[in-house]
Amino acid sequence: MKNYSVRRYQESDYLHWNTFVSKAKNATFLFHRDFMDYHKDRFEDYSLLVFNREKLVSVLPANRVGDSIYSHQGLTYGGLVYEEKLKLASVIEVFKAVLLYLYENEIIKIQIKTLPSIYHKKPAEELNYALFLAEAQLIRRDTLAVIDLSKPSQFSKIRKRGIQKGFDNKLVIKEESDFENFWNEILIPNLEQKHNVEPVHSLNEIRLLKSHFDKNIRQFNVYYNDEIVGGTTIFESENVVHCQYISKYEKNENLGSLDFLYNHLINNVFAGKRYFDFGISNENQGEIVNKGLSYWKESFGASTIVHDFYEVETIKYSELDNVLK
Repeated sequence: MKNYSVRRYQESDYLHWNTFVSKAKNATFLFHRDFMDYHKDRFEDYSLLVFNREKLVSVLPANRVGDSIYSHQGLTYGGLVYEEKLKLASVIEVFKAVLLYLYENEIIKIQIKTLPSIYHKKPAEELNYALFLAEAQLIRRDTLAVIDLSKPSQFSKIRKRGIQKGFDNKLVIKEESDFENFWNEILIPNLEQKHNVEPVHSLNEIRLLKSHFDKNIRQFNVYYNDEIVGGTTIFESENVVHCQYISKYEKNENLGSLDFLYNHLINNVFAGKRYFDFGISNENQGEIVNKGLSYWKESFGASTIVHDFYEVETIKYSELDNVLK
């Protein structure tokens, strides 16, 4: 058995961490420290690095709350990130080393929101198996509406009618480098009126992230007679286009703005990607499905994959002692 060592992330690890993440088989730009650290004032960072002798073989983006850690509450997904050459047996040993380290540092449990399989650069569900061996409990399951872009598009009749409305209304789609119009005119008013909440990212925060990840974070707006009527904020990773925000002008006019926009994105802008991820349609920690929202996404031809959240007690490291023969 290899001798893995674990320690907490330090600011001096910045370059080492980012270089590793850029080459890992189950990572996206969300694990880059410039993305994780934009809201570091909200979280007590407890990210971990795992070494085999002096070689970095895995990292865990994480934060701490009391005697628990989470991977990571400020990110959409998380879990162990590891290099392509790390085999199943080694991932099990790495996870055991992480649990033991946490246990010895008086952390009672860890919650892990796994990285959905569509975001893997190659199959990477070794951690899922290690969680099973450690008797992790499934505590939440969300549903992602995903289009496989390698297959012909299958828009419903109602979506096709909406697309035609967009053409009839002479809507114009613009990719823009700034987010002010969408945030202030569409997104913030809609979220406040419908849900009494604010966007996860403030206008200044999304601008900051855009400055670090210009090719990954993109804004597309729809205009009618030079007035913004809808838009979407896209997070683009190697295999997946993810809709971070979707919103439209919510008054009586039915212009077909979002149908028109997403037809363009799916069939033109991102046609060469593998997956188009509309995100979740869940509420109440995955226990409720917003039927209307789910139907809207599925009417573009999307179908469901699940995003799982687990909780495991760190004392369960001992369950991994005798699983390798």
